[in-house]
Amino acid sequence: MLIRTAALILAAAPALADEDEFGTLNPEEMTLDRVMRNIRDGQPDMMSCAAGYYITKSGRHGMAREVFETCANAGWTGAMTWMSQLDNNGLGGDYDPDAAAQWDRRAAEAGDPVGKFKHGLDLMRGHGVARNETLGRAYVDEAARDGLEIARRLQRAGYDLEEVTPDADNWKYAPLF
Repeated sequence: MLIRTAALILAAAPALADEDEFGTLNPEEMTLDRVMRNIRDGQPDMMSCAAGYYITKSGRHGMAREVFETCANAGWTGAMTWMSQLDNNGLGGDYDPDAAAQWDRRAAEAGDPVGKFKHGLDLMRGHGVARNETLGRAYVDEAARDGLEIARRLQRAGYDLEEVTPDADNWKYAPLF
């Protein structure tokens, strides 16, 4: 009896998600398919945008790029800094320091402390933007005032960029001439 009941429930399960004139009964939630449908339908919400982190950490960088770009263009500053990360590391697309710096600038201008810090680093290094150490430090200082601990750490280190740069990334920031 239990097996027959379970079989009937499983057989009816697809019908439970069917859409009718009243909408979708028992809609999918918290699934990758739902996230991507929201993104592709131009409806980025907090959960869909946050899912981009897990998507990129699973190695699906192209899909993460789709999520983060949609969310960033909708004004989600955390997605802007993730777009910078993807562009700065060639994940799901080409290595593009200019695009990375523009995402950092957008996040900074929108008031995001991480965006301010990263834009400050870009300016101090001249990476993707014209080098301007004074303006770069000002952005780092703003991020520190906003409470961003890594910005405070950089201040305490006398703005020595080695303090916050992994050795593996030094090649990116070396002067070209």
